[in-house]
Amino acid sequence: MKKTTLVLCILFLVLVGALAGVKVLQIKRLTAASQQFVMPPVTVTTAKVTAETWANKLAAVGSLEAVQGIMVTAELPGKVVKIDFEPGGEVQAGDLLVQQDTSSETAQLRSAQATMDLARLNLQRAKELLPDRVITRSSYDATEAEYKKAAAQVDNITATIDKKTIRAPFSGRIGIRLVNLGQNLNSGEPIVSLQSMDPIYVNFRLPQQDLALVEKGLTVEVTTDAHPGETRSGTITAVNPQVDSATRNFQLQATVSNAKGDLRPGMFVNVAAVLPQPKEVLSIPTTAVLHAPYGDSVFIVEENKKADGKGPSLIVRQQFVRLGSKRGDFTEVIDGLEKEDTVVSTGAFKMRNGQSVVVDNKLSPEFNMAPKPEDA
Repeated sequence: MKKTTLVLCILFLVLVGALAGVKVLQIKRLTAASQQFVMPPVTVTTAKVTAETWANKLAAVGSLEAVQGIMVTAELPGKVVKIDFEPGGEVQAGDLLVQQDTSSETAQLRSAQATMDLARLNLQRAKELLPDRVITRSSYDATEAEYKKAAAQVDNITATIDKKTIRAPFSGRIGIRLVNLGQNLNSGEPIVSLQSMDPIYVNFRLPQQDLALVEKGLTVEVTTDAHPGETRSGTITAVNPQVDSATRNFQLQATVSNAKGDLRPGMFVNVAAVLPQPKEVLSIPTTAVLHAPYGDSVFIVEENKKADGKGPSLIVRQQFVRLGSKRGDFTEVIDGLEKEDTVVSTGAFKMRNGQSVVVDNKLSPEFNMAPKPEDA
């Protein structure tokens, strides 16, 4: 019995040893295979780092303001008896907008006019009698004063009528009317908005370090998402001498032609002040940049120096870069790359450092300084 048990134990140990040996051999073979395995190369498109001359621009966000823009209001109380404008239409300086009731003032004016006419006749008679000493000098002075008082009363009533005859102070586009016929207006009550449309002001701000770079007469380029693909040119016409102590920015004002009237006061616009001296830059396609919280980077395509003739000949190396401004599909590289370096232009998000690649630029998209996508 003891011999049988001993034999079974020996057989069991032999079986376990054999299985362990087989597993060890399998693991060694898998390890060797994994060490010899090479990831297949990824097909990429590439672009060269190019040296270019870009117009030197200072970008900012601005808003549009009418050269002349007011809310037309009633200067005196009165009832509206006539509205002589079409909302949204064009008016010329001096055009009648609203007529308030002036019937009472008109009657008063006739009475004051008659009083002034009588005072003028009395003054003429007094002038004729004064040289012959028929009247005294004091009587003449009193007669002259009565005439001036009557004339002043006529002027006062005439001014009241003029104030109740509300006219456009300048040419421009009228807004939506805020009054109705028969409405009694109070002093200062709004009637309609009036804005001159051509030209139009662009107000924007720049940081104080750019103060020495800009001056009156510089060209600005204005774009807005209301009219995509259109760039308007203007000129800086005013530079505020004061810097905002809270933001350390200073304000500028440019004047832009607006013959079509499609730029409206209050609109948001993008502004670029074009400096007279262009700048030399290194540029790459924007799609080559991999943005991450810890920094921007690109993948440079290099020859594999460890290749033995059987392995991949090209690999990628991740390079962190410092970027500048953008122009169309391109981005300025301030630091991190050299001219003629080759970078992965598309698909950088799926790359990893040291990965083997194959270049096929047949699939490369077309990069443009002024792209015009079909589905803007």
